[in-house]
Amino acid sequence: MKYLITGGAGFIGSHLVSEIIDNAEKVIVLDNLITGSMVNIDKFIDKKNFEFVEHDIQNHYNPEEDLDYVIHLASCASPVAYYENPINTLKSGSIGTINALGIARKFNSKFLLTSTSEVYGDPKESPQSESYWGNVNPVGPRSMYDESKRFAEAATQAYITEYSVNATIIRIFNTYGPNMQLDDGRVVTNFIVQALNNKDITVYGNGQQTRSFSYIDDTVRGLLKGLYYEKSDIFNIGNDNEITILELAKNIIKLTNSNSNIVNKPLPKDDPMQRKPDLKKSQSILGYKTQIDLEEGLLKTINWVKKIIN
Repeated sequence: MKYLITGGAGFIGSHLVSEIIDNAEKVIVLDNLITGSMVNIDKFIDKKNFEFVEHDIQNHYNPEEDLDYVIHLASCASPVAYYENPINTLKSGSIGTINALGIARKFNSKFLLTSTSEVYGDPKESPQSESYWGNVNPVGPRSMYDESKRFAEAATQAYITEYSVNATIIRIFNTYGPNMQLDDGRVVTNFIVQALNNKDITVYGNGQQTRSFSYIDDTVRGLLKGLYYEKSDIFNIGNDNEITILELAKNIIKLTNSNSNIVNKPLPKDDPMQRKPDLKKSQSILGYKTQIDLEEGLLKTINWVKKIIN
């Protein structure tokens, strides 16, 4: 099987490559390296079935060979990245998605869109099921990311309807693990780096906002189940064990044996108060279930961060 992965040098993309490379006929990674890194994919470069193309999917790309699967991950997905690159983020979700869908249509490839729990905004119901339309501020400080993914979903559905493209949309909930950028503003790596350096742990608001954290291996398993699903559909993928941000901070201090104190800062505008996926659909149709609990995943991530910063 031949795969094209946009954003394949990024956090999730590089783990996806690692999972499929040994059994693939060909894996082509397209990445503009705005947030991706060659460090994440260096171990694949010498493999005969791997090809890296430094390219922005916002620009036309014409593969030279047939493709069985097109996986569209390319996006500025972290707060630091999308705040610094708002137009690029919107273009990745709009023009980039249209271009990736066009490739899938040309080769009759199965298409996988990695969307996000951010399409639910600051939800008014919990857990969030795939049928929930969300509560999103279309012009808020996070809107460049939220709306880029909502457009990407609409575009994917349009290609399903008009061109009969076989496509799965996966709404990924908070995912963490090795290959994350340590300075990209995501809460798990923020807390771990602060704790390992015995610096104050920065909790925004009172810390009672909740998230549900999925270790990268579990998320990748869910993505592959969606990719190989025969029909077009939408699924939540994540972990449905909900935890407050304050509890997360305390857990990381404990697991790192840190002397850090917790300090509170004002909550950013439109920061969601709750995140918890309803996984009934992905469990019943895809057979998806998580295998790594939060403590195990945090320890794996802490050990990886130690190697990076030491």
